[in-house]
Amino acid sequence: MRIADEIKDKLSGAFAPDHLEVVNDSHRHIGHAGDDGTGETHFNVTIRAAGFAAMGRVARHRAVHAALGPDLIARIHALALDVG
Repeated sequence: MRIADEIKDKLSGAFAPDHLEVVNDSHRHIGHAGDDGTGETHFNVTIRAAGFAAMGRVARHRAVHAALGPDLIARIHALALDVG
């Protein structure tokens, strides 16, 4: 399974978001640090879910990282988050 699909599945299951967008930006980082040649190293995630309403920015980011889990996070070089 592609990493973008894994991200979508895990975040959908954890937060039942109203909006979720996962963009693979790896093509913009070819040859840069963290590019391992797989084409799946750099991602931008936009997620909106009611569960984030009572959380501050840091807590939201921590919740997303926890939902993705350490195994998936270890396979990603860069993860930009827009959480609300």
